[in-house]
Amino acid sequence: MSERLSGSRGPEKGNQRLAEKVAELIEQDIWESGWNVGSVVGSESELMERYGVSRAVFREAARLVEHQRMAAMRRGPGGGLVVTEPEPGVVRNAARVYLRHAGVDRRQLFEARMALELAMMTSASSNVTEPGIERLNEALDAERQLLDRGVTRGHARNLHRVIAEVAGNPAVTLFVEVLAQLDQDMVQQKWDEKGPSGDASDEAAQASHEAHRAIVAAIVSGDAALAQHRMRRHLQAITELFEAEP
Repeated sequence: MSERLSGSRGPEKGNQRLAEKVAELIEQDIWESGWNVGSVVGSESELMERYGVSRAVFREAARLVEHQRMAAMRRGPGGGLVVTEPEPGVVRNAARVYLRHAGVDRRQLFEARMALELAMMTSASSNVTEPGIERLNEALDAERQLLDRGVTRGHARNLHRVIAEVAGNPAVTLFVEVLAQLDQDMVQQKWDEKGPSGDASDEAAQASHEAHRAIVAAIVSGDAALAQHRMRRHLQAITELFEAEP
């Protein structure tokens, strides 16, 4: 496999790029082998030989895959580079940082979120199962309990994530979670700066909860068009509240 890096070696300043390439090859090998969590990709010496790189370059590559939560080095007998389960939170946080750096505004965020969540309604309505219905109802109950305790901010994101998971598309689940969290952050920042008042916040939270119940009812009934209609109205209402002057 060392042939894969033939010609990649260069001066010291190129070691970082070489390490990045090795990290990509490690990811490819993990993926092609079925991403078996707990399995050993190889020992340090074996992998240095496999990829045809120095110890310094390999250790930098191992650091990169550890940072990305793909694998981790385990020392001692039987040790080596061990496959781990990626943490979605790491990816979500990185995406949020990137979007903030890119200067995404709330209108752009709304357009992306609307497209994803409307598509999600079709999949969720088609794929919902009894366990899925139970999870949706549990999410609604948890939301209701938060509202009863006076928690009116940040209560809604969990249901959107559960709907995405019921839809059965991991990509949609990830991106909906990223956009919903960033959306919530933007709303929170504006409300902290300009309002709305406590009563308006309570009213908005209650309206959001009722919209969630209506959306879940449409999903459970298998009516994708109705679920899309209700989700569209729900997201538009949130945007109108955000844009309204206190």
